[in-house]
Amino acid sequence: MSQPSKYDLRGVSADKGEVHEAVKNLDKGLFPNAFCKILPDYTGNDSQYCNIMHADTAGTKTSLAYIYWRETQDNSVWEGIVQDSIVMNLDDMACAGAIYNIVLSSTIGRNKNYITGEVLGHLIGASQKLAYKLAKYGIKLHLAGGETADVGDIVRTLDVGFTAFARFPKHEVIDIQIKPGNVIVGFASYGQAEWESEYNGGMGSNGLTSARHDVFTKEYAQKYPESYDKTNQPDELVYAGKLKLTDIEPETGMTYGKLVLSPTRTYLPLLIKLIPRFRDNISGMIHCTGGGQTKVMKFVENVHIIKDNLLPIPPLFRIIREQSGTDPKEMYKVFNMGHRLEIYTDAASAEEMITMSKSMGIEAQIIGRVEASEQPKLTLTSEWGTFNY
Repeated sequence: MSQPSKYDLRGVSADKGEVHEAVKNLDKGLFPNAFCKILPDYTGNDSQYCNIMHADTAGTKTSLAYIYWRETQDNSVWEGIVQDSIVMNLDDMACAGAIYNIVLSSTIGRNKNYITGEVLGHLIGASQKLAYKLAKYGIKLHLAGGETADVGDIVRTLDVGFTAFARFPKHEVIDIQIKPGNVIVGFASYGQAEWESEYNGGMGSNGLTSARHDVFTKEYAQKYPESYDKTNQPDELVYAGKLKLTDIEPETGMTYGKLVLSPTRTYLPLLIKLIPRFRDNISGMIHCTGGGQTKVMKFVENVHIIKDNLLPIPPLFRIIREQSGTDPKEMYKVFNMGHRLEIYTDAASAEEMITMSKSMGIEAQIIGRVEASEQPKLTLTSEWGTFNY
């Protein structure tokens, strides 16, 4: 039997294996291989339309945001947390083809002993700020309110989640049919896109349990015991790094706290232009969230996914590797490692997509290809070695 990973020992799962096992017998909707579950048009009862509803949270990123706020009193961190939760919905839905007129509802659970009313004000106002920003790119978000609850008995500090809904034509659904001959375009998760106000470290909202405990100092366990599971986590895995949130990362000039807490990048301002143009040439879109670079394996059969021309590993993931000593093969399952969106397409379309992406400030390139195989396989080659999944 293989030894449990540090991720497992910390009480979280890189690939959500138990979750997928629990839901494997549920109805998979109208398009079983779409990135999100597609439902009949219950709202309009039109056979030409479909519905999609999606829910996600900022995960344990809120715990690190809490410590950063306590250390710096910088309330802008809460706007990032709301963006994390919203974007984890929006970009998943975009991979299924839903990019217009999305209705959002929030669910915020706080421990009132630690999260003040002022913080709630920043959280609630942040969704409107993001909606205004995206409206400039033709992306309409409709805010339907939500629930804010004081649940200190079950939440240590804060949990922030959103549910999103869209109704759109069936012919706009992107059903994942990845096939031999496809090339893979990777779109960077790091850098500064046209719509971002500063450099983005590229973390997104996956892998934060590992990142915060591997990178940051034990001092935070002593000062903020409410920020982690003190009962069940091995002490040697709790805030086991050497860095402080306010230390400066030399390459980017950002604090390590801001670097890790960079708001999850939305690709929607790019995708609202790209999808209508290339919809018929897209064999699949993958948002590399839970499962990192292995996420695509949940959507393929009888193909060999080869990623052998990856984007450079950005500073953030190098820092995590240096601080943690984590096996690179595990890191590629936990983190996006530099690109959080993949599009599977033909070579000619790929080149146009790359040009569009770079014009909006997002690095992109062909990172690999798809070949026939008797069983699903993934081979990933990087400067840290070649790994098979």
